[in-house]
Amino acid sequence: MQPEKFYYDNKIVRNFGIATVVWGIIGMTVGLLVAIQLYHPAANMGNQYTTFGRIRPLHTNAVIFAFVGNAIFMGVYYSLQRLLKARMFSDVLSKVHFWGWQLIILAAVLTLPLGITTSHEYAELEWPIDIAITLIWVVFGVNMFGTIIKRRERHLYVAIWFYIATFVTIAVLHIVNSFELPISAFKSYYLYAGVQDALVQWWYGHNAVAFFLTTPYLGMMYYFLPKMANRPIYSYKLSILHFWALIFIYIWAGPHHLLYTSLPGWAQSLGVAFSIMLIAPSWGGMINGLLTLRGAWDKVRDDVVLKFMVVGLTAYGMATFEGPMLSLKQVNAIGHFTDWIVAHVHVGALGWNGFLTFAILYWLIPRIYRTELFSKKLAAFHFWIGTLGILFYAVPMYWAGFTQGLMLKEFTAEGMLKYPNFLETTLRIIPMHVMRSVGGALYLAGVIIMAYNLVRTAAQGKLVANEGAEAMPLASLHVDQHQEKWHRRLERRPVKLMVFSLIVILIGSVIELIPTFTISSNVPTIASVKPYSPLELQGRDIYIREGCVNCHSQTVRPFRSETERYGDYSKAGEFVYDHPFLWGSKRTGPDLAREGGKYGDAWHFNHLMDPRLMSPGSIMPAYDWLITQQLDTTNTIAKINAMRKLGVPYKAGYEKIANRELDAQAQAIALNLLKDKIKVKSDKEIIALIAYLQRMGIDIKASKTANNN
Repeated sequence: MQPEKFYYDNKIVRNFGIATVVWGIIGMTVGLLVAIQLYHPAANMGNQYTTFGRIRPLHTNAVIFAFVGNAIFMGVYYSLQRLLKARMFSDVLSKVHFWGWQLIILAAVLTLPLGITTSHEYAELEWPIDIAITLIWVVFGVNMFGTIIKRRERHLYVAIWFYIATFVTIAVLHIVNSFELPISAFKSYYLYAGVQDALVQWWYGHNAVAFFLTTPYLGMMYYFLPKMANRPIYSYKLSILHFWALIFIYIWAGPHHLLYTSLPGWAQSLGVAFSIMLIAPSWGGMINGLLTLRGAWDKVRDDVVLKFMVVGLTAYGMATFEGPMLSLKQVNAIGHFTDWIVAHVHVGALGWNGFLTFAILYWLIPRIYRTELFSKKLAAFHFWIGTLGILFYAVPMYWAGFTQGLMLKEFTAEGMLKYPNFLETTLRIIPMHVMRSVGGALYLAGVIIMAYNLVRTAAQGKLVANEGAEAMPLASLHVDQHQEKWHRRLERRPVKLMVFSLIVILIGSVIELIPTFTISSNVPTIASVKPYSPLELQGRDIYIREGCVNCHSQTVRPFRSETERYGDYSKAGEFVYDHPFLWGSKRTGPDLAREGGKYGDAWHFNHLMDPRLMSPGSIMPAYDWLITQQLDTTNTIAKINAMRKLGVPYKAGYEKIANRELDAQAQAIALNLLKDKIKVKSDKEIIALIAYLQRMGIDIKASKTANNN
């Protein structure tokens, strides 16, 4: 039997490579602006479309799904064809995948600054875009599995195991986390509420990091690192152990984002236990990568591409050690809600994802253009300025996190909070935020230099759009199955490998999620907790639109330092009507769970109009447009009906009188403001937001008062 002639599709690889660089620069530029806004409020630019609350999720989505996402597809489309000795299954599907993904990113760029958001971290895009993501992900899966089926290589290399696990797990995560009830083309409410919503979100959020930012990159590491070093991977057995242990353990660890919350204790404990176990497979992957370079350190010293890989793997090792450490309750009590978490995330993002992407780009682009890299000196400069950028970013954020975390817990000798005003701690760490933005600027400068270097590289070569290759057809490759071990046999069966991967990730998911949804005692009700009034519901949606949850948490942990500062700790029953939950993941400002009744309506009005009037030195942007923008009440009926479908006990027919009640409550707030010589019409958005702020936590206060009486 003669070898078959075929052609690799390098054009789709080139396209994803261009998108990677372009979106990387855009996403990181937005990130730099966001960093500056945290010490220079004027950088919010005085309009509603560029405030921190609105563009912070734009930054995360652009970096994760645009920069990293396109890099994943670039690496997968290049390596998959060569590992399987086959062109991609369908050129049409490749093009649909590429352009569909770019349109999804453009939809995020348009909707997030407009305040069209679900507020779920890393899943802020509204329901029509979620459907588009699902469809394009299916296109990617069909293209990948179609290529696997028509392959000319019998065994599936380790990189492909990670690609398969990525595809199937991201599909499960995205679908389960996207159960929403649409009320319009741009607005929906999550089916889950409160504690259940929090668990699903962080089951998704943690594993989006695991199976979008980690497993596909590990697959690319297993392919590209041996190619770059011209050496086989260190250990095949270790790669088997690494793969199965990682995908089994990772899926359990999400609850460590919810320690000391009202999530059931057993779920928190499971998250902690599996987070600690996660060190072993994570470091197994790092060790397998680094030991592949054993005996080749002279080459590492001279090859900038391998330098990027080594630092990237080291950053992966640091991040995957720190994650389990932060899941320890004693450490989490200090680090959570602080800049320590920001540092931790960016060591992984900038070091692991960023540097591996840069290494792959520097190695891959010259090859598909059949030329040499334009300038190795510029690449080396990029490496050093990028490394400095990571250090200037991470070290100040660690310092800020330690500083603020300890300040917030400090008491005087008399037993009083030493820093009762949250703003005191924010002002103390501003110099660290300035240094962080310097680090971000250095890192971004390196990416721009890389873009110039790659453009000049492409200009001096010519794209080999269809790269010729030869291989024997699969039918001619005979294997003695009796001599193969079980895993080698599994490597010839992609569907079975996918099913086994699905079963492995579903075990932890089912055990963690189902009891929280089916055992009523996990979320005990509180009689005094009532549904939001129509005006409060509208105000809550404005709060979500403006991205307030990006800076303010709404859950008080059971620490004396928090109960002294904010009030009684949070209970699961408080959040049964919260679609979605709004516990937050970072406190740039104080917790707002007990904000209701703490200040008068006039204080909130002035604080929203100009935060520095009420809190000198505040870094919060002004929200003065809320004073002039009219509240849209045409959707009140749809919102009440949707909430009723989700289990909120609004009476039958209540939607018919909802706007009347809304108007009455709004007029009462407007009259109250008039007493303080603040004249504002009752139909303005600021009235609704004040109503929501004044509602926070008062049900629990009312319950305590009733019990005391």
